[in-house]
Amino acid sequence: MANLIGLSGSLRKGSINTALLREAATMMPSGSTLSVRTIHGIPLYDADLEAAQGIPSVAANLKDAIAASDGLILATPEYNNSIPGVFKNAIDWLSRPPADQKRVFAGKPVAIMGATPGGFGTILSQNEWLTVLRYLGTRPWFSGRLLISNAANVFDADGRIKDEKVRELLKEFVTGFAAFING
Repeated sequence: MANLIGLSGSLRKGSINTALLREAATMMPSGSTLSVRTIHGIPLYDADLEAAQGIPSVAANLKDAIAASDGLILATPEYNNSIPGVFKNAIDWLSRPPADQKRVFAGKPVAIMGATPGGFGTILSQNEWLTVLRYLGTRPWFSGRLLISNAANVFDADGRIKDEKVRELLKEFVTGFAAFING
């Protein structure tokens, strides 16, 4: 049994990465759950703001949810061949203050997936995340990652996966990650 947090790196209402997480939540193995969370409302990181007001409540609540979870799935878009700035900013807040980083991230199993309209399936963004995850002390799942290309042909207008091959790959992905956590 694994209780996971899924975090999308997109703020867009019609985000394909958020849709990917919602679909993943419906495919979790019996006894496991995936709670899809958002980075909406997390301000740009500012050390002066942190010193004056502390961690914003939206970030503090998300930190607590991740700390209490059994694992984390990052659904990352790829912007300009790298990590979306808004997603990296959210992780920066979640790792503050430094003394709290271990509580939230140390040894936390993390899986990475992503969908894009382009042809390379967010591979560059996913690779960039590995440096950040290593620094945070997470336990990345290297046996699987999901790269979805040409997302316009994969999702319907309601954000549901219409490609059965991709649907099966996503099911294998979440099943494999849950087994990694429970293993």
